[in-house]
Amino acid sequence: MPGSKKALAYKRVLLKLSGESLLGTKTFGVDRDFADYLAAEIKEVHDMGLQIAAVVGGGNIFRGVSDSAQGMDRVSADHMGMLATVINALALQDALERAKVFTRVLSAIEMQEVCEPFIRRRAMRHMEKGRVVVLGAGTGNPYFSTDTAAALRAMELKADVILKGTKVDGIYDADPVKHPKAKKFTRLTYLEVLQKGLRVMDTTAISLCMDNHLPIVIYDLKRQGNLRRAAMGEPIGTLVKE
Repeated sequence: MPGSKKALAYKRVLLKLSGESLLGTKTFGVDRDFADYLAAEIKEVHDMGLQIAAVVGGGNIFRGVSDSAQGMDRVSADHMGMLATVINALALQDALERAKVFTRVLSAIEMQEVCEPFIRRRAMRHMEKGRVVVLGAGTGNPYFSTDTAAALRAMELKADVILKGTKVDGIYDADPVKHPKAKKFTRLTYLEVLQKGLRVMDTTAISLCMDNHLPIVIYDLKRQGNLRRAAMGEPIGTLVKE
């Protein structure tokens, strides 16, 4: 599409997807139809020339701090959660490749028969060659969430912004599902997020972004075209910036 690249506000983005985002209409596992929808959204901006790395969570399968992990050793539970993110990364890769988007899965935990190990320069080279990079296994360390992994990988890969797709259209002062009168914020500073205790990303991730001046856009993942709007810099969702 002539001129498409000029319409983009960013050259390279880190897309953060929760494991729950792959649930779609299901209560457990991966909804293939919704995975295909996500692939179509990513393909649209990829075809415009955007370089994309995606970090996926594992909450639809297992989370180290979930009720099902109570009583388990935290390190063991977190390792199980990391493996769940690799399952999701492979599911997203499958959906993207069915959409004719070249994709590579890179894992922070080595499993060479399944995917490539995460090597920073290799990941950057994949993106430069027009491949979508899906990053699994978080940081490879227990006690760190996939939000923190997204912030870390965004710094390492020199992303211009973190785009976090969620089930709501931005950051509110209370859960908008439970509180219909909750106030939506269109723009916040990192310190406001921390001081107000807004649970958009964990404090480690927010602090990392603040220290490195990396903006975050929170947007509604389920509204078609929102990823394109976010990539073009349109004022959607909530922008977290200095």
